[in-house]
Amino acid sequence: MPKAMEDMIIMDASADIEKIAAQVDFVFCAVDMQKEEIKALEEKYAKAECPVISNNSAHRNTQDVPMIVPELNADHAQIIPAQRKRLGTKRGFIAVKSNCSLQSYIPALFPLTKFGIKDVLVCTYQAISGAGKTFERWPEMVDNVIPYIGGEEEKSEQEPLKLWGKIEGDKIINATTPNITAQCLRVAASDGHMAAVFARFDNKPSKEEIIDIWKNFSGRAQELELPSAPKHFLNYFVEDNYPQTKLHRNLEGGMAVSIGRLREDTQYDYKFVCLSHNTLRGAAGGAVLMAELLCAEGYMD
Repeated sequence: MPKAMEDMIIMDASADIEKIAAQVDFVFCAVDMQKEEIKALEEKYAKAECPVISNNSAHRNTQDVPMIVPELNADHAQIIPAQRKRLGTKRGFIAVKSNCSLQSYIPALFPLTKFGIKDVLVCTYQAISGAGKTFERWPEMVDNVIPYIGGEEEKSEQEPLKLWGKIEGDKIINATTPNITAQCLRVAASDGHMAAVFARFDNKPSKEEIIDIWKNFSGRAQELELPSAPKHFLNYFVEDNYPQTKLHRNLEGGMAVSIGRLREDTQYDYKFVCLSHNTLRGAAGGAVLMAELLCAEGYMD
């Protein structure tokens, strides 16, 4: 046991809620339980006046629970007062992260919304750490590709519509476009989710416009200079063989998104490739960044 952990006390996350809530400012929640059990657990913490930053999918479809990527839709935090009213809390609330695969390609599409994104086809190539595995624990993945990840395609098609949604009264109403179709593959990479993206627009921008938007894009996380925020969120590479998982997944501490191979397509308007670190930007690091955002915006006071 590491010396730094010798005096730490392990508590029961389900049985010791009141005790835990009294000792912490907020909790990160990433648990392996049934969906309804997770929803109930997270609401118990919120009702104990302990904010919850969740990596679980259970509350992603709850209409007054914001699903936040700090650079893209930080304004969705404004739904929190409505959620508190429903829960009967003064301080407690739940905020969730999106699925890790979205972090590779939605950040590249989001700044292009003004051109009217009609249709998106995406194929993701997802690392084994996304399944909580290493090559030592999953030797079958060495030199292998598995063309199926349970539930991943549905999440990849549906969750972005909440990120593009709008707050109306006490709910976040999902966007109806773009139309997204996804195929998700597990590949023999330790970390890093890659996505091949095809996009069609109402008003087709030029290639130069897209690259300029990517290079100059920054969001609320950069404006607030949050500790975990990358200085340059979107990074475009001109080399034909970039981005590469091994070379670029750790860019800016694993919190940046790498983009490359933008070119016109014969059936869609454009196609390109994106990459992000699935356990940093896509999971733990993204949760920390969301907590930093909500602290900075006063929701943890």
